[in-house]
Amino acid sequence: MVFKIDKVTRSILLVCLIDGIVGVSFGASAVNLGVELWIPFVLSIVVLAGASEFLFVSVLAAGGSPFTAALAGLLVNARHLPFGVSVKNEVGAGKQRLLGCHLMNDESVAFALAQSSRKERRRAYWLCGLGIIVCWPLGILVGGLFGDLITHPESFGLDALFPSLILALVLPNLSTINKKVTALFGALIALLTTPFLPVGLPVLLSSLALFFTTKRVKADTKKSERA
Repeated sequence: MVFKIDKVTRSILLVCLIDGIVGVSFGASAVNLGVELWIPFVLSIVVLAGASEFLFVSVLAAGGSPFTAALAGLLVNARHLPFGVSVKNEVGAGKQRLLGCHLMNDESVAFALAQSSRKERRRAYWLCGLGIIVCWPLGILVGGLFGDLITHPESFGLDALFPSLILALVLPNLSTINKKVTALFGALIALLTTPFLPVGLPVLLSSLALFFTTKRVKADTKKSERA
């Protein structure tokens, strides 16, 4: 009997595998920086947000306090606030919502929003979220345990996998001129402010692009109604 896997499921599985590979690099890097393995491993389960975990471990490795590292991580994770609004119907209800909110990340949100029906969005969101909560901690554990065999994990270029992955997930959603302008404007804001602001703030400021483009859409709508 041959089991057929649809395109969305296949894409989700591939993304989860890539996240696991990035996790191997992260786990190895953390150990090589002198951070005990249990810290990134616990973070990968409890936080489940790669960007804030990278920042947390980096601050610790640089001699910063756990409190400072946690504040920096929370700042980066503030992007989850608009995420929650966009997938509020996919995270579930009641007790299920607690797990659903925990599974919220860049990938699960991107896959959910790319689907056409509510049923498909919910399925993609949960499949991706559950897949990442398995592959991400497992990758970190493997990388941490065998970190002494990977003395320079950055030389493999695995750090570029994650942003490339997010870009690949976002591009199909830029289906209209307004969305493309919004994304371009947001990227420009982040690019110009990155040299001057702490990590995390440029990403948050890029969301200002939504207000400008929203006003533009309303203005165009009023013009068309008058015409």
